[in-house]
Amino acid sequence: MDSNQHKSAMDDVSPQGHFVRKESKFRHWISKDKSAPFAAEPNRYHLYVSLACPWAHRVLLVRKLKGLEHILGCTVVHYHMEPGRGWRFVEPGEQVPFCTPDEVNGAKRLADIYFQVEPAYDGRFTVPLLWDKKRKTIVNNESAEIIRMLNSEFNEFAKNPSLDLYPSELASQIDSINSVVYDKVNNGVYKAGFARTQEAYEEAVTALFQQLEQLETILSKSRYLCGNRLTEADIRLFTTLIRFDAVYHYHFKCNLRPLYSFPNLQGFTLDIYQLPGVKDTVSWEHIKKHYYTSHPTINPLGIVPLGPKLDFSVPHDRDTRFS
Repeated sequence: MDSNQHKSAMDDVSPQGHFVRKESKFRHWISKDKSAPFAAEPNRYHLYVSLACPWAHRVLLVRKLKGLEHILGCTVVHYHMEPGRGWRFVEPGEQVPFCTPDEVNGAKRLADIYFQVEPAYDGRFTVPLLWDKKRKTIVNNESAEIIRMLNSEFNEFAKNPSLDLYPSELASQIDSINSVVYDKVNNGVYKAGFARTQEAYEEAVTALFQQLEQLETILSKSRYLCGNRLTEADIRLFTTLIRFDAVYHYHFKCNLRPLYSFPNLQGFTLDIYQLPGVKDTVSWEHIKKHYYTSHPTINPLGIVPLGPKLDFSVPHDRDTRFS
């Protein structure tokens, strides 16, 4: 298999027209134990991400909030995922905001890195991808696991080591919320957008908005999903919500209601966005240009809408309301 045979997420559809996301392939674990095969060390590991991708965005947020940018490098792929070819890196001299050529492996496409580790690899070439520069291999490409590693295993080097996004006393509550939010919201928008039958689409959209209503209720009673303490559950929900009105509402037909019609979900999104450093991880150019140009079966002409005009800097009262 070569990079011209890239498998799109839209290919992961059941005979009944339902989108079924495949599990990530590489699942090694970085440990603060110095004797571990993948020991936490400064400047040993490198991230490959897309600023458009909500799964990669989770990782960028935890890296930012924990203060790990100085010891964990990052390369951003071009926002356009070419059908049949996948993510690519910009060429030297090519000017795309936030993007640089791959200076770690010299790859032209993300697929090249997967094949470098596993020549017979036949899965999708997904981001985020966590790379080990010492062993020259892929550590992990599952965002849920990468954010846990960044949260706990690099505290020795973190600028904000006291921030714990997965505290043990809230672990079971976080896991429970994550499970539902992943299925109905994070992945739910994709189930709607990539559905190939009316029934599959309606099933996904109905479940999505039922869950949004439940989250609206939860967030009417506390600042965050697990009380008044920021956790990874909030980060995982935020990366979907920040894209909702700009992309999922239109492009994926998740249009029963816009996000701003949910006052607590909207306020929650403003709250997270306005935390120090978070807005630096949000690129509307990458988000909108990726979705509207990379799915020709959904938007065949690749026209990127000018709107909606969104302002996530407007004041909110969640910090004082739940103080």
